[in-house]
Amino acid sequence: MTNDNTFTENRNPLRLNRPVVLVGLMGAGKSTIGRRLAAEIGTRFVDSDNEIAEAAECSIPDIFEIYGEAIFRDLEKRVIIRLLGDGPMVIATGGGAFMNPDIRAEISKKGISIWLRANVEVLVERVSRRNNRPLLANGDKHAILTRLMQERDPVYGRADLVVDNNLGEHDKVVGSIVELLKQRQEI
Repeated sequence: MTNDNTFTENRNPLRLNRPVVLVGLMGAGKSTIGRRLAAEIGTRFVDSDNEIAEAAECSIPDIFEIYGEAIFRDLEKRVIIRLLGDGPMVIATGGGAFMNPDIRAEISKKGISIWLRANVEVLVERVSRRNNRPLLANGDKHAILTRLMQERDPVYGRADLVVDNNLGEHDKVVGSIVELLKQRQEI
């Protein structure tokens, strides 16, 4: 396990039935919300990109540069499928993971998917804080994210649940997710 895996004691831990898998575009807040959600419900958090980097023994940008996107996507699929077999936890996936039909099918069988949806302006602002996104390395971030939204949003829309994360009010987003999970009797 990587150093990013966390488990935070909660005075009133809820019992999660299966993995919760956060999907959405880069900058949607999957890692930030995922950590807070895991702490709130008293379970483990795993960022699939960190697991991929650990397995490859190099960073995600280096995997893209050295081996190419196809190798990255294969490794991503194997890592996520492994994580889904590790029991209840919160998993943050990379932006392209849910596009893979095999990953989607496995998530559908073993977990519950939540699309963290955000508008393009919010995404651009968030991804501009760091320069570690291979798909945004060369080009206009707004144009690239707009294109990715057009391609991916219909697929993200297949997620079990949809939660908007535009304003950065993390506690409200986490609270909304917890309520939706309770309604579905996932916790």
